[in-house]
Amino acid sequence: MEAKEILLNELNAGKFIEEKIKDISSTAGGGLAVNALSGGVDSAVVTMLGFRALGQKLKTYFIENGLMRKGEPRKVVSLFQELGVPVELVDARKEFFGALKGITDPEKKREAITQAFYKQVFGSLVKKSGAKFLLQGTNYTDIEETVAGIKRQHNILEQLGIDTQQQYGYRLIEPLIELRKPGVREVARALGLPAEIHNRPPFPGPALAARVIGEATPERIETVREATAIVEQELISTKAFQYLAILHQDKVTGVRNGKRDYGLQIEVRCWESTDAKTGSPTKLSYDILDRLAERLTQEVAGVVSVTYNITRKPPSTIEAV
Repeated sequence: MEAKEILLNELNAGKFIEEKIKDISSTAGGGLAVNALSGGVDSAVVTMLGFRALGQKLKTYFIENGLMRKGEPRKVVSLFQELGVPVELVDARKEFFGALKGITDPEKKREAITQAFYKQVFGSLVKKSGAKFLLQGTNYTDIEETVAGIKRQHNILEQLGIDTQQQYGYRLIEPLIELRKPGVREVARALGLPAEIHNRPPFPGPALAARVIGEATPERIETVREATAIVEQELISTKAFQYLAILHQDKVTGVRNGKRDYGLQIEVRCWESTDAKTGSPTKLSYDILDRLAERLTQEVAGVVSVTYNITRKPPSTIEAV
């Protein structure tokens, strides 16, 4: 990897912000740039850095791909508009679910999302805007895991030898490639972003498609979206690094109202980590686990089984897909 990591204890967030604003302004050279805001801390930080560097020369989009958390598109757009950053909401659910149709292999799903995002959706937006640059929130761990072959992150392009100018018609600006997630959070705090942004648990680039084992249909995404909302409500007080719900592919036999109920399995994961490179499961109390199982089986249609992952990373990974 060409990027050199800035360790958390070496990071001067204020100086980093000043340098990146200058870099973005210099690279764009007064031209128009675009970026996609997802609500995660990486994209939020890039949006603020880009807006401070370019002002109205930055065009920010929120791509509604149908794979986001419950109520997230409208909530995130409203939040940034309150911060003075204009954001355009683009409905691309048809394109993303069309790209994912029939695909079950994890890497093929990631590639389908990459192509739908960069070629179908963003390609047309960039062409329409006339922008020559795309800002994105690639971080050091994204590059590390992709180059090592652990799993392909959808936002890794130039590091794999992909010429974005030739393929998509624009150049990338990646201000965060020297930082891991804790460093990005420090920069978010220094930028004045609210706690609901800089403290929120990490969310994968492929969004909820990374939390569905098997085909990511609209119906299965809706199931894991409802499960995610419950898990986040119940585990936010743990202050863990990350917590999530996963929908398994196989169904299992359950019992409801005295009758057989052949239904869905939800796996809950909750992690302690400082850098996402390694992690250990949070030692949740049985009361918390019991409440999660009760809510997930009662409030999420079709769920009859709830499990808790107790495997460290490695050999596990934080996300399932």
